[in-house]
Amino acid sequence: MRAIDISTTTWRKSSYSNESGGQCLEVADGIPLVPVRDSKAPTGPVLVFEPTAWSSFVAGVKGGQLSA
Repeated sequence: MRAIDISTTTWRKSSYSNESGGQCLEVADGIPLVPVRDSKAPTGPVLVFEPTAWSSFVAGVKGGQLSA
C-alpha cells in the first residue's frame, strides 16, 4: 500500500451533513484519490477511495440504495 500526503489537503464538509453536528463527513479534493474522514475527529483515521469507487458509493446514497 502506498502512502499519500494529506497534510496540506483542504477538507470540505459533505452537503449531506446536518447543521446540528451529526453525520459530519468531510471529503478532500485535488488529489488522485478521495480521502474521507469524520469531521468530529479530524486527527482520527482517514479512509481513502479510488475515484470510481467513491462515485459509485455517492450514486448509491443519492439513489437510495444504501441506508442506515
